Amino acid sequence: MKWLKRILLGFVGLLFAGWLALVAWAYWPTGAHEVPAASLAGPADRFVTVDGLDIRYRTWGEPGPDKPTALLIHGFANSLQSFRRVAPLLADRYYVVAYDMPGYGLSAKPAPFDYRNASQAKFASDLIRALGLKNVVVGGHSLGGAIALRVAVDDPEVVGLVVMNPGIVTTGVPPVAKYLVFPFPRLQAKLFGDPEFRSDFLKRSFVDPSIVTDQVVADLSLTSKSEGYLRGMTHLMGQYQDADEIPLLAKVKVPSLIVWGAQDRGKPAGEFEELHALLPAADTVYVKSSGHYVQEEAPEETAAGMKALADRIMAGQAPPPSPPPAG
Repeated sequence: MKWLKRILLGFVGLLFAGWLALVAWAYWPTGAHEVPAASLAGPADRFVTVDGLDIRYRTWGEPGPDKPTALLIHGFANSLQSFRRVAPLLADRYYVVAYDMPGYGLSAKPAPFDYRNASQAKFASDLIRALGLKNVVVGGHSLGGAIALRVAVDDPEVVGLVVMNPGIVTTGVPPVAKYLVFPFPRLQAKLFGDPEFRSDFLKRSFVDPSIVTDQVVADLSLTSKSEGYLRGMTHLMGQYQDADEIPLLAKVKVPSLIVWGAQDRGKPAGEFEELHALLPAADTVYVKSSGHYVQEEAPEETAAGMKALADRIMAGQAPPPSPPPAG
């Protein structure tokens, strides 16, 4: 039995050595220098302080009583840049606001911090208040779709909901992610901070990967250059959760829209039909030629659906009060 004990000890030793190697790689200096997010911002970027955190956002169009506000929430490991193609198309029918959630893009990346969906949804509502947004149609892509659903259910300022290949029925994240312990969250943070990995990972979600240009990758890479990235993203990566928003679908009381890219490789067959059955009153835009990033691969179709939703919402609202007669 000594030989069996030696084999077992040797195997354990190899596992421990491998674990030590992973720890060493996780904490090996990247050579990247994190700088204040404001120094990486472009001319269209704005910042607002919400709950003590600096949040980056951009706007398109102008607010007005004759149109709602579209508040757009991006997906996991992305930023407001994922709405760059659709937001300008909406500006005639919406006042459009897209922002980086805490932990992403050029927004603050605190640690410790609760990055889970319920917390992000509350933060979105706090942002609505901070910016003074009215008649909000909250729209979200992927992870952002699940968060948008929570906002639509809980926030009285929301008058409409748009979900784009949302992480509601399934998240698209392998379940093994919930079991990853030290140092794997930091390893994942380092991987997602690498431009080449980010580019390859993102292109696999597109039917037309040429949309993921060098400029898109450069914009996404600003995240890992911003102050607090590695610590904040490590904390975020350790907070995986299963999809638990399905019961909320029955609580949606506002006009809604499902935008779906049919060639989403991360979604099982039948998920669109299941989602629509759970949200039967929703309008739908079903794009056969698009993958997961439907708002990028099919911006015109996405915008057309959202404009129709805006018309539906505004037609159902009472007209503004008439001014008092002169004299």
